[in-house]
Amino acid sequence: MSDALDRLARAYGIEPSYVSERGEERSVSDASKRGLLQALGVPSGSIAEIERGLASVPRFGGDAASGARCFMPDWLTDGRAWGITCQLYGLRSEGNWGIGDFGDLAQLAEVAAAAGADFVGVNPLHALFLADPRRCSPYSPSSRRFLNPLYICVDALAPGAKVESVQLKVLRDSSLVDYSAVARLKLEALERIHRKFLRAGGRAKKSFEDFCTSRGRALDVFAVYETLSEHLVAEGHHAGWHGWPALHRNASSDKVSRFARENVHRIDFYKWLQWVAEEQLKQAQDRARAAGMRIGLYLDLAVGVAPDGADTWSQPEAVIAEARLGCPPDIFNDAGQDWGLAPLSPIALIDQHFEPLKLVLDELMRSAGAIRIDHVMGLTRLYLIPAQAEAREGAYVRYPLADMLRVLADNSHSRRTIVIGEDLGTVPVGFREVMHEAEIQGYRVFYFEREENGWFRAPGAYAHRALACLSTHDLPTLKGWWAGVDIGERERLGWYSGEQAAELRKARAGDLALLLAALKHAGVLPNASELVLAGDRPYPEELPAEICVAAHAMLAKAASRLIAVQLEDLAGVEDQANLPGTVDEYPNWRRKLPLDIAQLAETELFRNVTEAMSWERPRSS
Repeated sequence: MSDALDRLARAYGIEPSYVSERGEERSVSDASKRGLLQALGVPSGSIAEIERGLASVPRFGGDAASGARCFMPDWLTDGRAWGITCQLYGLRSEGNWGIGDFGDLAQLAEVAAAAGADFVGVNPLHALFLADPRRCSPYSPSSRRFLNPLYICVDALAPGAKVESVQLKVLRDSSLVDYSAVARLKLEALERIHRKFLRAGGRAKKSFEDFCTSRGRALDVFAVYETLSEHLVAEGHHAGWHGWPALHRNASSDKVSRFARENVHRIDFYKWLQWVAEEQLKQAQDRARAAGMRIGLYLDLAVGVAPDGADTWSQPEAVIAEARLGCPPDIFNDAGQDWGLAPLSPIALIDQHFEPLKLVLDELMRSAGAIRIDHVMGLTRLYLIPAQAEAREGAYVRYPLADMLRVLADNSHSRRTIVIGEDLGTVPVGFREVMHEAEIQGYRVFYFEREENGWFRAPGAYAHRALACLSTHDLPTLKGWWAGVDIGERERLGWYSGEQAAELRKARAGDLALLLAALKHAGVLPNASELVLAGDRPYPEELPAEICVAAHAMLAKAASRLIAVQLEDLAGVEDQANLPGTVDEYPNWRRKLPLDIAQLAETELFRNVTEAMSWERPRSS
C-alpha cells in the first residue's frame, strides 16, 4: 500500500522528499502525504480510495519552458534604474492621521523622483481585517483582491475634515502606529464623507457606480463580508469567519443573503471605501509618473491569505483550507516555519482555468509599474503543512508552473508591468533559470551575496536580471546590522544564549571587516582602513554616515537592472520593520520613521545616498 500511496502523492504533486538548505535530503512521512492528500480532497485511507484517486488525476501542465515572458520595457532591457522602498504605514507627514496614507505615498514618489529614483516600492496594500485593526501584518491579508482602507488620505477627500485635534496630534506624534485608534478615527470621518457623497451625486457618483459594475459580484461579496465582520465583532465574535456562528460561515447561505438585504447602506459604504482607495492609489501612480519616474509604484503580492478572511469565505473551493503555508527547517529555524496562510489550490486553479490567479494579478497590476511576488517559488511549488501537524512535518506540493507563467506573462504584458520574484530561501534546482527565461527579475540581498570563501560578492558579479538591495523588512537595517541590534533582540527574547550571542557578535565584527574590504575594493571608500579602531570592537559602535553612503554607492554599481534603497536606511533607523518568529514580543508592522517625508528629504544622509545612486544610475541613460 505504501507504493500505491507514493504513486498517488506524486500524481497530485506531493514531492516524496526535498533537499534542505544544508543540502540534506529529507523524506516525507506517509502521514504527511495522507494529510496533504486529504487537504486536496483526495482520500487515501484504503487501496480502493487510492485507485479512485489515481483514476481522476488533474492535468498539471506541460513543459515550463513554454516561451512565456513577462513585460520588460525597452529602456530597461540593457539599462539600469533605482528606487526607494518603504513601509507605507510608517510614513509621517503633517497631513496624515497617524498612519502613512496614499497621499503620503504620492508625496514620497515626487520627492524620490526629484532625487532621480524611477520607482517607489511599498509593503502589500491588501485588505486586512478592518473590524480588528490589530491584525496588521500586510503579509497575512483577508483579501488580495482589495485594498486596505486605512491607507485612504482623508484630507484629500475633505480638506480640513473636523476631527478632535488633540487625539489626532497624539496619533501623529506616536512612534508606533495605533491601528485601533486610527481605524476608529478614520472610519468615523469617512462615514460622514460618504453620507455627503450620497447626497451630492454628479460625476463622482457615476464613477463609483461604474466601479461597482466593473468589479461585479466579487466586490459585492467582499463588502458583505466586511459588513458582517463588523456586525459580529460588535456582538462579541472574531473578525475572521472561523469564529462566526455556523449559519454565517457560508457566504451563499440564506442567513447571509437576508443580512445583505437588511444592510444595503452599510455594504454600499464598504464598496465606496474600495473605490476611494483604488482612485487614490491610481492618483499616486499618476503623480509618480508625472514627476518623471519611468516605473512608478512597485507593489507587493503576499504569497497567501489568512485562512479566516474574505477570500477564503467567498471562494472556499479556491484554497486548500486544511493546510497551511510555511517553509521547511533551514539555517535560521530548525523547526521550520508555519506562516498560518491558506494557499490557492492547484486543483482548483486548473478546474477554474486559473481565474483566481488572473484576478489577483490584474487587480495588483492595475496601478503598478512593477510588482514583487513574495516567495515566487510558489509558481512551481509550495511547502504545505497538513492540519494538526508541526511545521517540520510538511511537504512540497507542485503547482502547474507552465500555466502559472503563462497567466503571469499575459497579465504583465496587458498591464505593462515589470515582474520581480522574491527568490530567497530554499529554491528548487533549475528554477532561477526558469525565471531568467520568463523575464522574472530575481531578488538579491547584499547580506547574502557571498563568494564561497565568505567574502561579499563584487558588484559586477550580481545577476543582471534582478533587483538588488542591502536589506529587507525581515532583516536588520544597515545601521542595525552594523551595531548588532538584531543579535541583541534575539538574545533578549531568549533565542540565543549569552555565549551564542557573543560568538555571533564576533562573527559580525568579521563581516564588518569584509564590508570595509568590499567598499575599498569597489573604489567607493578608499580610506576604509583608517576607520579601524583599537580595542575589543575594532569599529565604531554606530554606523558612520560615510560608510552608509559608500555601501549604497557600491550597490549602485551592481550589474543588476534594478536597485532598491530602503527608506529606513535613508533615515538612519536601527530597528527592522518585522522580526520573523515574533507576534507580540516585537512591534512588527508598527514602527514609524523618525522624520516626516519633507524633513527626511532635507537630511544630509538622504541627499548623499540619493546623489550617489543617481550618479551611478542617471535617469538620462
